[in-house]
This record gives sequence, structure tokens and C-alpha cells, in this order.
Amino acid sequence: MMKLLSTLFLLTSATTAVAQDVAPKRQIDFFLDVLGLKGVLFTLGALTFAYSYKNSVKLFSWIDDQTYGTRDYILKKFEIMFIEVDPEKITWVLLGMSFGMGILTFCVLALLGNLPLALFLGTIVLVIGWKSPKHIVDFFENRRKRKYAIQMVDALNLLANGIRAGLSMPQAIGMVVDELPAPISQEFNKVLQQAKIGVPMDEALENLKKRVYTEDNEMFVTSVNILRETGGNLAETFDTIVLVIRERVRLQLKIETYVASGKIQAYIIGAMPFLMILMFGSGDPDYFPLLFGTFLGIIALAVICGMVAFGMWVILKIIDIKV
Repeated sequence: MMKLLSTLFLLTSATTAVAQDVAPKRQIDFFLDVLGLKGVLFTLGALTFAYSYKNSVKLFSWIDDQTYGTRDYILKKFEIMFIEVDPEKITWVLLGMSFGMGILTFCVLALLGNLPLALFLGTIVLVIGWKSPKHIVDFFENRRKRKYAIQMVDALNLLANGIRAGLSMPQAIGMVVDELPAPISQEFNKVLQQAKIGVPMDEALENLKKRVYTEDNEMFVTSVNILRETGGNLAETFDTIVLVIRERVRLQLKIETYVASGKIQAYIIGAMPFLMILMFGSGDPDYFPLLFGTFLGIIALAVICGMVAFGMWVILKIIDIKV
């Protein structure tokens, strides 16, 4: 009796599995028989066109942001940093960093006989080259802002001393332009140039705050504009701002000292998987062909890179403390 029940159970399971395998095949055969291969392709194309047409504004906006938008973004940042460059050169540099480096990586690895790895790394290099220019420009702009923030202490001391000596605000700003190096001399010189062509001083200072937005700069511009309207001692106000900036810089340096070990840990954790790959590969000659020469190996390598990048991003976000 038990043998009979087990036989019936196996037959039922096999019939169910066959039915499950046949059902999708029948559906596919039905669409191919009714529409034909060209009809299926036409239907898919029509659905894609309908979706693209419905979301055409968002789609074209995204394409524009990823192409001309990137170039305009870089040109705007260069203008803020007082860097003059030909827009055509920016276009060629962007193409070279993305498509140029991606195609070069693909060709080199393909000539070495590893087509899957060539396709994988070529795509990775292309995407990195396409996305990295904005982050590179932002890095240099943030470095310039940090240098500007450090120079604010000397600039405010000069402004306070100039006002105590009887100079007007434009004259004191001119003294900052003459005495201090870039970037603060460049920014204050632009304030003077705008004032000379008829722009009100408060508006010129507001433009300064928009170009170089820092908490110290906002405090400086707001205090100057308020005291120009209500009256007050600008020199004493600048001395107070200097004390606040010095305390903030001191606290920032202390925090950077504390989080330095966290950054080193993030870099070590990010490098460990790749160091282990090198260690295992040097001990086993068959390790690298399995990892870089097979489809599953490339998928595993992509997962490793993604998890390492995500882990480093999480650690750096945790130790990024704003003052």
C-alpha cells in the first residue's frame, strides 16, 4: 500500500512539474503563432515608444543633464573659481574620460584574449569616467572653500583694523585685496568691481555669499548688511566673528584628528578584498582565470566591488561630522 501511494505521489509530482514547464512554453508559442516573431518585436517596440513618449520630458531632461548639463555645471564651477577654459576643450575632456578610457580599456583587454573581462571593465571605466568629473570639480571647489574659510580670520582682522583707522568699508575691502592671497583676494576684488559699476554694497556682499557659501561667510555678510542699515560698531562685530571662526576651526581640527582613524579603517577594509584576491591568486595559478575569465567570476567580482564601495560609503558617512 505504501509503495502504491509513493508511486502515485511521484507520478502526480512529475505531472505537475511537466505541466508547469509546458504552460509558459504554450504561452510563448501562442504569442509567436498569433503575432509572429516580427509582431512580437513590433509590439515590444510600440510599448517602448509609448513609454518613452509619455515620459519624454523627463527622459530628455535626464539626457541633457548627463551631457550638456555636465559641461555647463563644470563651466559654472570654473567661473566661480576664476578659471577660464574653452567650452570645447571641456567637451573633449569629458568624452576622453568616459568613452575614450572605456574603449581603450576594452581594446587592451580584448587584445589580450579576455573578452568578458574587457566588456566588464570597459563598462566600469566608462561609467566612472562619465560620473566622476562633477565630483572632481566639487572636490576642488570644496578645497577652495576651506582655504577661503581659513583666510577669513586674517581678512576680518584687516577689515576691523581698517575701520578703526577711519577707512570706509570699500577701502577696507581694498586693503584685504592688496594684502591677502587668493582665493579671498579674488572674491573681495569681485565685490569691489561690482561696487564700482554701481551695484549696491549689500547686493555685492550677497553675491559673495552665493558664490562662496560658508557659515562664516553668511555670518559676515549678514552682520555687515544689518549694521549698515541700523548702525553699530563694525570693528567690534568683526572681532566677535573672528573669535567664533577660530573656535570653529579649532573644533574642526580636533574632530578631524578623532575621525582620522575611522578613515584609515575604511580604506583598509576597502583594500582587503582585493589584497586577498592577490594573495590567493599568487598561491594558486588557476585562481585568476576562474575569477576574471568566467561569467560567474566576473559577476562575483562585480558584487565584491559593489559591496566594498557601499561599505566605504557607509563608514565615510558615519564619520562625516559637521561643525
